[in-house]
Amino acid sequence: MPSSSVAIPVKDGARWLAEVLDAVLREAPDEVLVIDSGSSDASVAIARAAGVRVEEIPAQEFGHGRTRNLAIDLTSGDILCFLTQDATPVPGWLAAYAEIFALDERVGAAFGPHLPRHDTSPMIARELEEFFAGFAPEGRPTIQSSADGPGPHPGFLSNANAAYRRAALEELRFRDVPYAEDQAFAKDLFAAGWFKAYHPGAGVLHAHDYPWRAFMQRYFDEYRGLRETTGHIQGFGLRSTARGVRSGVARDRAWLRERGAGRGELAAWSARSAAHHAGRAAFSALGSRADRLPSRVQQAFSLEGRGDTQTAEPVAGAPRLPKVTRRAPALRRELHDEVARLAREGAAPLLDPLPGMADARQLHVAIVIPEFRVGSGGHNSIFQIALGLERLGHSVSIWLHDPNGRQASEWPATVRGLIREHFAPLQAPVYKDLERDWFGADVVVATGWQTVHPVMLLPNCRARAYLVHDHENEFEGTSAESRWAQDTYRLGLFHICSSPWLLNLVTGTYGGEGSLFQFGVDHEIYRQLPIEREPQTVLFYGRKATPRRAVPLGLLALAALHHRRPQTRIVLFGDTPVKTSFPYDHVGVASQEELAWLYGQASAGLVLSMTNYSLVPQEMMACGLPVVDLAGFSAETVFGEDGPIELAAFEADALADALERLLDDEALWQRRSQAGVDFVRDHTWEAAARQVEDGLRQALRARAQRP
Repeated sequence: MPSSSVAIPVKDGARWLAEVLDAVLREAPDEVLVIDSGSSDASVAIARAAGVRVEEIPAQEFGHGRTRNLAIDLTSGDILCFLTQDATPVPGWLAAYAEIFALDERVGAAFGPHLPRHDTSPMIARELEEFFAGFAPEGRPTIQSSADGPGPHPGFLSNANAAYRRAALEELRFRDVPYAEDQAFAKDLFAAGWFKAYHPGAGVLHAHDYPWRAFMQRYFDEYRGLRETTGHIQGFGLRSTARGVRSGVARDRAWLRERGAGRGELAAWSARSAAHHAGRAAFSALGSRADRLPSRVQQAFSLEGRGDTQTAEPVAGAPRLPKVTRRAPALRRELHDEVARLAREGAAPLLDPLPGMADARQLHVAIVIPEFRVGSGGHNSIFQIALGLERLGHSVSIWLHDPNGRQASEWPATVRGLIREHFAPLQAPVYKDLERDWFGADVVVATGWQTVHPVMLLPNCRARAYLVHDHENEFEGTSAESRWAQDTYRLGLFHICSSPWLLNLVTGTYGGEGSLFQFGVDHEIYRQLPIEREPQTVLFYGRKATPRRAVPLGLLALAALHHRRPQTRIVLFGDTPVKTSFPYDHVGVASQEELAWLYGQASAGLVLSMTNYSLVPQEMMACGLPVVDLAGFSAETVFGEDGPIELAAFEADALADALERLLDDEALWQRRSQAGVDFVRDHTWEAAARQVEDGLRQALRARAQRP
């Protein structure tokens, strides 16, 4: 079970703090942290009496995002939960969060409902119940994969009651903003490819009941914060506002009636309800347009008395200055520090070659890998090859290069456990600090462009090699990263390339040395299964997050195919759902066993590769499934012009034609299917490891020939 931390920012929170801490400790997290920012009441004493850790900061240092970032640094749990000082967890709160994070490793943040206290006003109690019920209409946990996903308020996230996966917090952090740091984080979360979740069981008692004036000031502050962080502008119109007020009052009255309110109570609350809904409409609209108001007006409307010197009336003719936010350092060094170091210092000198080293029975091979998540195809290839090298008698060590800190919270033993459980049963030790722990190797191997510059700086090696999976500079667009990735092919490493297309680039375009290896297939999983094929089913590897897979082109081809033959079943897998003009079945990210079953059922596969070929076609072919791919890229160099793959031009209609040929021509289908099975029969990870071993020995021989 993942470890858990709870962090609570506090300022004069004595009213509810003892109750909140009692409820939190009942949930038994691994650690509880209170960060007090200058309380003048008994808050600090209450927290210390509860036995939790207390950190005190000056009031002027508090910031909704800044202070929560401090909590990230001061805690260590795999899951970090945030509460406010007046949000009391209900029983089962922490277990609910643990459950939702276990559902999908891509869930980076989660939240639960805010439940009204017994004395909460009807307007607030009713709104809370209705608002949070919309996130789980069937009463079960839900996961949201994008900012425009289904459900109400897709960008909503509240740090009054929220939990985060530490890997997501290490990658993103909170913005240093006056308000709505949580909803800004939700926006950043989706942009980085993480998911957000809601669990109805992770509830807290939390409802603010203010006097009318304070309510309006709070709405002003909240909507000003939303505008500053997400760009939201609250609409306002007299007619629409009047309709909204009438609707709100009617719903409040119905809610009261359901709970037995009498006429007098209904009349009293109706008046308060009308004032509440009308005022909220006005002050939320004003808050989202606060930049147009003079600073002294902002101060009067703000619950915190916050103005904005940048929006005060400017001196005639003076320029309007942009807002300035000072940010504290968030990294130990810049992300691409090794690029600059290599330019300044040059590569570390290699050790002198030893006679016969290239033919030694056992080599020590150090493999430097980028950070990874479970399910990474590129890392699976690396780890399968590492396992093959171990079985050939070599000593292997794994070195994680993670400048973004995405796996900073995972101990080396944890990373090794992930590799062994989800990729390959390696004996290799795992290290996370190249500077502190590095002890040298016969051959050190870079496995992605981000690892090449660090590898060039490592001493105590006899040779350097580069396991080249793809032409990675094409992943980055026009950018500094693209230039740096391109330069890695010119740094003098020995390139062990996964296709003839890549080897031709490395040797012809960049003037490097290299050898070949082939991707393997796990034939115990991917094989012809004793199941009946569906005669009109097309599988598409629709991984939109990987632009080189040409998903927009594939969708155009499938739209053309659907127009021609609406009866064809189209199935997409490998990513989150995409919007299309045709119906399709969505599988998402499936296990290897599930994919093998899909490949055994379908009648044609569509996998597009605009750079190096994908491993997916080989796995499909091992299951007897014919595949359509793009002509003119790398596929011909691997499969041949008329081999197991049906090749088509870079045109939607040409791809649709190729799919139709496979669906309609039984003889062609049989020929491609059998050719695919024959092609991949000898493509094993053991064979791939032997080819990589040969490349490592060539790297040592090349080193021996150079001074």
